[in-house]
Amino acid sequence: MSGVKTSDGLAERRTIDRIPEAERHGSPRDQFTLWFGANLQITAVLDGALAVVFGAEAMTAIIGLAIGNILGGIVMALHSAQGPRLGLPQMISSRAQFGVKGATLPLLLVILMYLGFAATGTVLAGQALNLLLGSSNPAVGMIVFGVLTCVIALVGYKVIHIMGRIATVISIIGFAYLAYQLFHQYDIHSAFGQKPATVATFLLAVSLSAGWQLTYAPYVADYSRYLPSSTADGKAFFYTLFGSALASQLAMTFGVLVAALGAKFLSNQVGFLGTLAGQGAILVYLVIVCGKLTINCLNAYGGFMAILTTFTSFSNQTRISKGARAAYIIGFVVLSVLIAVLASSDFLSAFKNFVLMLLAVFVPWSAINLVDYYLISKEKVDIPALYDPNGRYGAYNWTALGCYILGVVVQIPLLNQPLYEGPIAIMLNDADISWAVGLLVTAVAYYLLQRNAKIAPSEMILDAAATAQK
Repeated sequence: MSGVKTSDGLAERRTIDRIPEAERHGSPRDQFTLWFGANLQITAVLDGALAVVFGAEAMTAIIGLAIGNILGGIVMALHSAQGPRLGLPQMISSRAQFGVKGATLPLLLVILMYLGFAATGTVLAGQALNLLLGSSNPAVGMIVFGVLTCVIALVGYKVIHIMGRIATVISIIGFAYLAYQLFHQYDIHSAFGQKPATVATFLLAVSLSAGWQLTYAPYVADYSRYLPSSTADGKAFFYTLFGSALASQLAMTFGVLVAALGAKFLSNQVGFLGTLAGQGAILVYLVIVCGKLTINCLNAYGGFMAILTTFTSFSNQTRISKGARAAYIIGFVVLSVLIAVLASSDFLSAFKNFVLMLLAVFVPWSAINLVDYYLISKEKVDIPALYDPNGRYGAYNWTALGCYILGVVVQIPLLNQPLYEGPIAIMLNDADISWAVGLLVTAVAYYLLQRNAKIAPSEMILDAAATAQK
């Protein structure tokens, strides 16, 4: 396959194939700026505000969100640590657990998640762009945002990381200014103690932020896979964790304060932040666009990887042409923009709630992937077999698929989502602990059933490092 080498320029030529050692580059610190820039943004502010809207006292919400960001961030960062070791996109490695074709089940749901987040994010970014451009046509900002997303995602990995650095700097400046304005215009002390703290609302806050972090698990390794394989697991893990958890907590805390102070944020998120900023509104609109552009590029890039991984599981391809790569990315972005432009606000709200429901399906996938990689396979993967349904991992691993379904089913009675509230969640005064139960049950079941299945004395397991040049 021809193209510009990743190590020689900005344009990326790799897709779902393993990154050779000669093309590895970058520093683990890049994971910090990428995930910081992707999380210090307006949607994370909304996530924090929801904790108060759903009944949490402000300080209870802030503490609960912090715990959730740390717990969910740990799970997410463990996936990031796989990137340098394997040199593979995140969802390709799922074939080692679910089988080459069996991994299609979680992949299809991941694609829906990417599409939902991309479409709803395009609406917010489009509003900010319209205010920057002075346009009264809502479609203009969304289309411009889609074009920007497409360009960055097409160039790929290096520019996405550059965008993360830019967004980190701009977002820190912008949110510091917004925080100053909030403290200057409102009585912050009045945000606290407005209602009693309860265990249920505390657990709800934990679930909101843990769920936020867990949505990154299916694609976090996509952005660490170019790091040298000699990169210490701990560095990739901690830089990713700190970048994501710290930025999310800052944005969510801001959201808690805004909601607790009774500010009109939820009804007009972009407009409220612009009004709060006053003469600095242009800076704030730029912050919104940069933050959403960073995460939307991750959605488009990850969505393309997930679609490609799904299709190639049946074609046994390890690479595709540059033209096909571009077509996948452009098609994904165009579809997300069309949904954003054509859909009604009611549809987008329902779609967003549906995406939140999908969190229940990512928890068992994450548990299976991490248990297999760290506890059963001991960080060793037969990489050529990931592309061969007749190889070590086979076409389907029914044990993994069964554990996956079990992990989803056990969460249903515990769910507390806008579209559905389970009976146990009602008994717990609306507390949602579904993600924790799903994670634990799936991890234990999979480990007990698979602990002797993958590594047998008669088998030769290929270490990732040993297959670096294959």
